[in-house]
Amino acid sequence: MRLFVALDVPEHVRAAIAGLAAKLRPTCRNARWVRIEGAHVTLKFIGEVSAEHADEIKAALATVLFPAPVTIHFKGLGFFPNDRHPRVLWAGIEAGLALTALAAAVDAALSSLGMAPEARAFSPHLTMARFDPSGGAAGKGTLDALHAAIAKAGPFDFGNTIENEFHLYLSVLKRGGAEYTRLATFYSEGSKPR
Repeated sequence: MRLFVALDVPEHVRAAIAGLAAKLRPTCRNARWVRIEGAHVTLKFIGEVSAEHADEIKAALATVLFPAPVTIHFKGLGFFPNDRHPRVLWAGIEAGLALTALAAAVDAALSSLGMAPEARAFSPHLTMARFDPSGGAAGKGTLDALHAAIAKAGPFDFGNTIENEFHLYLSVLKRGGAEYTRLATFYSEGSKPR
């Protein structure tokens, strides 16, 4: 089982990002554009585990203290590692310390099961497109066209949400892209269903 922990992205945010992607895609057809309907805010990628280990993961995640809802603002665009040699085009996420604290709490809960803690600092984002690291998919002319389209389309504000829950997902890789199934939901204090 291939698992990850994430927050959902509301439909109005997905629609806004999908609209932008539709405008940008023709300028950079060689990029691998992500299906926005599957977008989520990843808190921790777990990877392949056995079904038995999945139950332990659910139990560990149930211990995560999630004292308050997380307010998220989806805005801005950027590139990893930079805009001249991109590997990823992303939509930005602003959420302050509450989201960072939640990601750290998830990481700590799972490290108690022997999972390695994240080596990189938490950098929340929504991936819109991936580029060939050799530069083939983002050649100079194509990249210049993409930058021009981005400059023309901005500024970028995709909307807000307040999240009271996070989820454990199963990811199944298929020919048409990954398919996600929610395995468990974990609620903030005070928002648990009765």
